[in-house]
Amino acid sequence: QVELVESGGGLVQAGGSLTLSCAAAAVISRPYTRAWYRQVPGKQRELVASLTDDGTSIYVDSVKGRFTISGDNHPSSVFLQMDSLKPEDTAVYYCNFKSLTIESWGRGSQVTVSS
Repeated sequence: QVELVESGGGLVQAGGSLTLSCAAAAVISRPYTRAWYRQVPGKQRELVASLTDDGTSIYVDSVKGRFTISGDNHPSSVFLQMDSLKPEDTAVYYCNFKSLTIESWGRGSQVTVSS
């Protein structure tokens, strides 16, 4: 386990933007996949976007064209740029790093989009 420190959540009006950040507190051996998940009460945690070590990214259909995942390697970090936010994007967002030997989760960042 490696501690992941998240920041950037908050309250925004529909149509607005937020950027989530997540940094690992220690070095994570590559290769690894970085991802963002989200969860609303009473529902399963869903994958929002992921970024593999070779730069391949995937997105859930509901955020395609609005969200962008990116990452840095020094330190190991992952970001989620969220544009054109909708009320249905309201959730707790979790970052995730998964390598051959470890999987770590951030503590979660609340994102609330008002209509």
